[in-house]
Amino acid sequence: MLQTKIKDNELAQQMLHLVVPIAIQQFMLALVSATDALMLGFVDQASLSAVSLAGQIQFVLNLFIAGIAAGCGIIIAQYWGKKDTTSIEKVMPVALYTNLIFGGTFTVLALCIPSHLMQIFTNDATLIANGTSYLRAVAFSYVLCGISQIYLILLKNTGHAALSSKISSTAVVINICLNTILIFGFLGAPRLGIVGAAYATVTARVVELIWAYFTVRRSGDVAIRWAGILHTDSTLTKDFWHYTTPVLGASLVWGIAFVLYSVILGHMGSNAVAANSIASIVKSMVQCVIRGVSAGAGILVGNLLGANQLEKAKNYGGRITHIAIVIGIVTGTLLMILSPFISRIAPISDTARGYLQFMMIVLGFNLMGQSVNTTVLDGIFCAGGDSKFDMKGNLGAMWCFSVPLGFIAAFVLHAPVWLVYIIISLDEIVKLPAVYIHYKKYVWVRNITR
Repeated sequence: MLQTKIKDNELAQQMLHLVVPIAIQQFMLALVSATDALMLGFVDQASLSAVSLAGQIQFVLNLFIAGIAAGCGIIIAQYWGKKDTTSIEKVMPVALYTNLIFGGTFTVLALCIPSHLMQIFTNDATLIANGTSYLRAVAFSYVLCGISQIYLILLKNTGHAALSSKISSTAVVINICLNTILIFGFLGAPRLGIVGAAYATVTARVVELIWAYFTVRRSGDVAIRWAGILHTDSTLTKDFWHYTTPVLGASLVWGIAFVLYSVILGHMGSNAVAANSIASIVKSMVQCVIRGVSAGAGILVGNLLGANQLEKAKNYGGRITHIAIVIGIVTGTLLMILSPFISRIAPISDTARGYLQFMMIVLGFNLMGQSVNTTVLDGIFCAGGDSKFDMKGNLGAMWCFSVPLGFIAAFVLHAPVWLVYIIISLDEIVKLPAVYIHYKKYVWVRNITR
């Protein structure tokens, strides 16, 4: 009895040490979108909607960056548990040059063909024009983000989660302050509106990258050697892509389907776009704890698996899953309770407010399923290199269910916004049974280090 209590306390302390800083980091990132929406909403609803749709470009890039970071995190967590920093240093350059390619490509696209990118998401001329201006101004933040995230994921997985959170959170505060100054023209600055929000983002990314770079250099635990880009270790590079490719695939399968949800709603009118923009931001802020638990689970279980403590990792996986269930119920209920208040204060039209309140109630149920799915799929399964199932689950729940049914409901049956939104929000619930069955097979309980 006493031994069990000690183990529970040990798990609680380790999870708190990881979850709290990561959750704060996720909350602060969501806060940027919230302040953008709030401030631009006071400019006009078109600016709010345009930035929301243009933000889908950053969202797609983040799918690539997150996939690479997650794959890198699998390797780092297990080798850190094994106390093998040399292998980590050999893997980091592979992740670095990959994100350089992704970030650089998106920067070029945003600079050269911004209007074509906006036309993917909407046919509204005003939204396209506003979004084009924003994309050109924000373009350089994409390549900066790709590089900085490699440094931050290294810090997060090598015992410096709080420091990683501090860097990201400070960059967010800078972003918000500059938003206020540049959007509205305070302190003698020109009133730039939607372009001001973009310049604030670029500046914050510059600060984040410089700080993360020098922090990693000073820590002395693990180095990121840029020269390694040209001379990678073939064996560890092969391992990296073996475990990263399924994670990247799962991220893209999930994310592109999520973008298509925005495409569906983007062609149902500006009120649906505005309501969905606010609902997505609120969801991101509420689900920060879920993402913290998922990331913490991946690091903690990965460290144990790398140290060859397989039974302890299995035990911790079960306990963390129970925590995820509780958090899902709490966050989902909280979102439903907050729905009337948020819909009243949102700077959108009355029609959009009606959509928004309903959307948040639906998202409350979605979060209950997402909490378990995110923790198990992105955290526990990935910790043991079992990432292929995530892609299969997303293909089934999203591409065989929500995406086709959503398009049929919106463009063939011309269903109302509320019904279309229910359909595209059922993916997390549909996925749950398959996730539970696969979890009980314990394929993820394995040490992947050499």
